[in-house]
Amino acid sequence: MVDHLANTEINSQRIAAVENCFGASGQPLALPGRVLLGEGILTKECRKKPKPRIFFLFNDILVYGSIVINKRKYNSQHIIPLEDVTLETLPDTLQMKNRWMIKTSKKSFVVSAASLTERKEWISHLEECIRHLLTKTGRQPSTEHAAPWIPDKATDICMRCTQTKFSTLTRRHHCRKCGFVVCADCSRQRFLMPRLSPKPLRVCNLCYRQLLAEKKKEAEADRRQTEPICSAVQGYEPSSDDSDKSDDDKADQWPADTAFYTSQVSWSSFHS
Repeated sequence: MVDHLANTEINSQRIAAVENCFGASGQPLALPGRVLLGEGILTKECRKKPKPRIFFLFNDILVYGSIVINKRKYNSQHIIPLEDVTLETLPDTLQMKNRWMIKTSKKSFVVSAASLTERKEWISHLEECIRHLLTKTGRQPSTEHAAPWIPDKATDICMRCTQTKFSTLTRRHHCRKCGFVVCADCSRQRFLMPRLSPKPLRVCNLCYRQLLAEKKKEAEADRRQTEPICSAVQGYEPSSDDSDKSDDDKADQWPADTAFYTSQVSWSSFHS
């Protein structure tokens, strides 16, 4: 179907219509060989509450945005390269059914379809496009994914210390590493994660210690690799900087390896 539609007038008209709906706020979408395969409205599980979003599936990218006027005006355009996408089917909850997760290296989020059939069709077409792209480029499927943010309403207490209760005065925050909902005291640290942002991002205390340990381990491995070279240079003495200190945070009670989006962990368990 992709080969049949590529470079046809009807395909160009469809892509132009999508560009027109996003207007000046969107990026140009027309490229040689790019084909618009389908579109539809899915419910995206956002931080505050689930919201309807328009999704467009191309043979190489997935585009979605907010609906201002359906089929006439959209904004907040997001473009996701399909080479970076991994899909995961999720169990139903009391609030949402026909769910699955779209995982990428920069952002991961949960969506739901209006019916089980619609979910199967979306996943089937997405997987086929991803498989075709990876075969074409020779790339391997992505293995590193950003953690999805757990919705605010999933818990009334900090998911790290399990002591702080959220209120209108006590704000919820999200760790950019694990996606947990945490209080300010449990997320005072910032850490640079170039894969997600060029600026240091908020992380919880547990993830901060883990990231520091990983960074220290990588630095030690680099030092061992350079030692043979340095020892060959006369008079060279490598400097040692052991300035990394572990912060004296209170013990984290939430298990570090607990996966939130699994059938074994229910949202209600966070309130126990």
